[in-house]
Amino acid sequence: MNRISLASGVLPEFGAVDVIEAGHAAGFDAVGLWVDPAQWSAQTTRDTRAALERTGMPVLDVEVIWIRPDTRLDDHRRVIDVGAELGAANVLCVSSHPDEGEAVAQLGALCAHAEGSGIRVALEFGIFTEVKSLAQALGILERVGHSLRALLADPIHLDRSGTTWAALAEVDRALLPYAQICDARAERPDPADFDAVITDAIDLREQCGEGALDLTAFLDALPAGIPLSVELRSKALRDGYREPAARAAAVLAATRNWLAGAHRVSA
Repeated sequence: MNRISLASGVLPEFGAVDVIEAGHAAGFDAVGLWVDPAQWSAQTTRDTRAALERTGMPVLDVEVIWIRPDTRLDDHRRVIDVGAELGAANVLCVSSHPDEGEAVAQLGALCAHAEGSGIRVALEFGIFTEVKSLAQALGILERVGHSLRALLADPIHLDRSGTTWAALAEVDRALLPYAQICDARAERPDPADFDAVITDAIDLREQCGEGALDLTAFLDALPAGIPLSVELRSKALRDGYREPAARAAAVLAATRNWLAGAHRVSA
């Protein structure tokens, strides 16, 4: 049984409380929340915790820690601290730092900071970052070596990076506490065209089963019963469903219909 979580990217124009309430109204099992340390306040935490208590929704992940030369480790630690206050199980990290050694050092420091809460620090790879492949991500995580390190797999990023589902199936199961899911068109953007890569990732994703990805093979490559965060960034959905609960409901219905067709059971 895969728990299904509403990723914050489905509702990027809405705040944490709206995401929680939309996820609950639609029937999701959990939610993911966007935490911007520059804007997140103590009042935001109080309001968000109240919404979580009111709805009974767990937090699968918070995002995003984006490691770059111009970001501060203290800000990244703040995202983990907020996640801990909200009971999040994971924090999503990406790295655009050109110095791989610095990325390793910062991820290690973040894992150490997460020890008090047990939050898994999940590194996501993709051609839009400096960690462009599964092999590179696994090499970084091996160097980090901390028990809280993790890998986050997103099928669109696996496909666009040329990673096979078979390669994902070989990954240590302990490194995969959860995964993202969505579908995508067959046409891949030119990796050298950064704007096209970003547009593909934030505007052109498709509902599960409506694109060209072999999501059944992707799911088979993951641990059985792994929680799935529906990371469906889509301009068509944003334009077609202006109200957050309606958009969340449409995404959940399509995801569960696809899971049923793939002979999976979803709660």
